[in-house]
Amino acid sequence: MAPDDAAPTTADPSSPTPADPDAVTPFVLDILSDQVADLHERLRRARLAEPEPVDDWSQGIPVTVVAELARTWLEEHDVAALSAELNGLGQYRTEIDGLGIHFLHVESPRDDAQPLLITHGWPGSVVEFLDVVGPLTTPEDPSAPAFHVVAPSLPGFGFSDKPTTTGWGIDHIADAWAVLMTRLGYPRFLAQGGDWGAMITTALGVRHPDRVAMLHTTMPLADRPEGARTEDLPELEQRWLAQAREFREVGGGYSGQQRTRPQTLGYALVDSPVGQLAWIAEKFGVWTDGGLDSVTRRRLLDNVAVYWFGASGASSARMYWENAQVDRRSEVTVPAAISIFPAEMAKMPRSWVEARYTDVRRWSVLERGGHFASLEVPELFVAELRESFRGVVC
Repeated sequence: MAPDDAAPTTADPSSPTPADPDAVTPFVLDILSDQVADLHERLRRARLAEPEPVDDWSQGIPVTVVAELARTWLEEHDVAALSAELNGLGQYRTEIDGLGIHFLHVESPRDDAQPLLITHGWPGSVVEFLDVVGPLTTPEDPSAPAFHVVAPSLPGFGFSDKPTTTGWGIDHIADAWAVLMTRLGYPRFLAQGGDWGAMITTALGVRHPDRVAMLHTTMPLADRPEGARTEDLPELEQRWLAQAREFREVGGGYSGQQRTRPQTLGYALVDSPVGQLAWIAEKFGVWTDGGLDSVTRRRLLDNVAVYWFGASGASSARMYWENAQVDRRSEVTVPAAISIFPAEMAKMPRSWVEARYTDVRRWSVLERGGHFASLEVPELFVAELRESFRGVVC
């Protein structure tokens, strides 16, 4: 069987050529019927593990949950509707440093709209932003800020190409995003991200401060400042650090595997839709504020479908191998806004964050939401971006 045999085709197979290296071409997602039939056959023939001998999620996502999600994927999920939604927004590809990059580019009808680059992480995709693109580009309130939204798929994720060489780490991706925004005619822009998107957005601020008018993140990373003592922090922030320690101890196994042996894991993820489903769904179950019901089944399965039809189980896992050591120290001088959602796994004390992000203009601690805030609480996510970027002109 050939690698990536499940990868979708496009109705417009044209792509940038060496004679036109900066070309931006439309991308039309066309999941073929035989690819859907193959998925359904694999789901029907899936061999599930035996039930776990515990009555909670301490050993991983329960078999009853996986079985029900697999049934829903087989019987109810509409991949044609997902394709139509993505195609209707406006999908494109361009080649940067020899790699084809897929992205959404949704322009606002408002004359005063500002360009906003928004970056997903793992196990997310551009699906994370489908419920917020409309409110961001075309707000009902004419006094609310509006944005031209650019949402790229990370290298090796979704419908971007899979790197065939090493070197596509956070800094390289940040540089590529700067090139992408130049090609789209945005010399300066706003930037937002969570998870890997948070680190890439931060790297943009560090490496291209002249390009980033302001950044926003839901997961700022920072080391403990020299001389800072945990016991001097507010009680809430001490709890944050304790939760982060617990996460590293009992919830970080996925990261260790993807950081050290992504290829070995990738065979199972690319071959088994139930394996890919469980690997992703567990994170939506434990990284959200309220479990799997925090996100609609449709959006959860939309996201899993992007991984499955893009055959990106191995290539997305390599993001961890490429970034085994993450920069938490480089000073960020561009204006920044921080939104802390309660179920986020890595919440840093404000004093630590402000020691690294030296121009924090807005700091918000929300009462609802988690790691996938744009899917869990889209109205709060949009409100945070509007208030953070209000009045900023690129």
